[in-house]
Amino acid sequence: MLVSREKLIRGNTLKKVNYEGITNALKHLGLILRGGFHPNENDDISAATVVLIGNVGRGLWQSFSGPNETQDPLDDWCRVVLRPIAHKLGADILFPFDGPPYYPFINWAKRAEGLSPSPIGPLIHPCYGLWHAYRGALLFSHVIEVPRPLSINPCESCSEKPCLVSCPVGAIGADGYNVSACVSHLKTPLGDDCLGQGCRARRACPIGQDYLYAPEQAGFHMAAFLRNY
Repeated sequence: MLVSREKLIRGNTLKKVNYEGITNALKHLGLILRGGFHPNENDDISAATVVLIGNVGRGLWQSFSGPNETQDPLDDWCRVVLRPIAHKLGADILFPFDGPPYYPFINWAKRAEGLSPSPIGPLIHPCYGLWHAYRGALLFSHVIEVPRPLSINPCESCSEKPCLVSCPVGAIGADGYNVSACVSHLKTPLGDDCLGQGCRARRACPIGQDYLYAPEQAGFHMAAFLRNY
């Protein structure tokens, strides 16, 4: 269940900011705005505008302070750097990793940017491909003009779909994702390529090749994934 309406909007709600102003507040962190939407009566959030924050390509990695001794260093970093910005902007902030229960960031992303799931699962962006993520959501008590959703799915025109045939152990294919096969592969020397460079099926996607994560960035995320199994 989402937090109560009374607790969602805090801080200086008299401060009015626009989309460009929020963008400027995030530039130094390697983060960007990922669209937004205006909640309706079916949304259990008390806000006039929700604006999503995320990262694409290597931008965030150049600002992230790097691994530390905590269990989830990137999540912790996001909390530390984004909460003061939210307060300065007069907004509340929610994070996709707070839970369970978790906030419906995937549904929010579909509304904000009009993205669709790729054949291997993650949402695909027509420019960034699979090399993007969502790190937070700013909730404002005033209406902010947000970009129109893209509503473009590049997978529909991709006839070869190399993402479905590139996994070295067939863990990702038309029948879905075999997590156990993937994890078993990553725990062997044969899995070093995926573990150090990022999922091979994900890398096979022709969209967004200019935004591939750096090897150390991909390795960081793959190691975090493997720690959960």
